[in-house]
Amino acid sequence: MLPFQQTVSTLLRMRRLWQAVLLISVAAILYLATTSSSYPIPAAANDKVNHIIAFIELTIVTRLAWPRLSAFWYAPALLGFGLALEAVQANLPYRDFSMADVLADALGIAIGMLPWPGIRNAGEVDLRNSPDSV
Repeated sequence: MLPFQQTVSTLLRMRRLWQAVLLISVAAILYLATTSSSYPIPAAANDKVNHIIAFIELTIVTRLAWPRLSAFWYAPALLGFGLALEAVQANLPYRDFSMADVLADALGIAIGMLPWPGIRNAGEVDLRNSPDSV
């Protein structure tokens, strides 16, 4: 295996790293969804694109953090997170509840569940190169 491919493969199997990335992502999305100030990151003119991108990222990182976890567990949890964000926004004077945002979140989850290179095999350990593979 080429050194770059081996590095990427090793990186994809680092569960604790992806779990930390997921925690940071959830915290960042929660902050961005509830803050009243404008944030200094590039954002799409259409809010729905931001929702789709955020939930694609959350879904892919969840798949990397727990590759053996069934979509029956994480997809509803992520969609529940999106719905909870909208419920919180409904109670903020500077935000609104939007079912269209929840639908954009669902589309992002669906796209994130598509087959992505490396994710499918990230949960499998290649024993061919281990010392025990005699």
